[in-house]
Amino acid sequence: MAVEPSTAAELVREIFDLQRAVRCVAVANSRGMDTGVALQGVLRFVGEKESRATHLAARLGVSAPVLSRHIAELEELGLVHRRPDPEDGRAQLVALTEAGRVKLRDIEEHRASTLQEYLREWSQHDAEETAKILRNLAASLKDSARAKAAGPITHNPDH
Repeated sequence: MAVEPSTAAELVREIFDLQRAVRCVAVANSRGMDTGVALQGVLRFVGEKESRATHLAARLGVSAPVLSRHIAELEELGLVHRRPDPEDGRAQLVALTEAGRVKLRDIEEHRASTLQEYLREWSQHDAEETAKILRNLAASLKDSARAKAAGPITHNPDH
């Protein structure tokens, strides 16, 4: 069963409202820290696993020069390091330093604590259901975006 146009439009409005709310919370949460919201986002993605900067840029949806500036800033703070990719000497792999792992853990604990405070009126069940729904929504959007980026599958009857 397909989602009705009016429901899709309502979802779009709610997603944009959620984005604004999350941005406001993130900005308020990052006050007084040496890493702003953008650097914290890069730190989180780098923390998932060592990877090439080009892959990180694609996952974050930013250009290579923008990511390069963020990585340089994080490197200056001693939170990430780069090394040559053994499979391609022209490429670099980016990973967290020990200080970066500690910083990321502190940021995530602070964010979780703040969100827990903001949601003090919520039940555990409501929070779990919301997390499940958001996970499903994100997966559907990512899958659809990847499929669209890959382009249509063409069928060649000769093969």
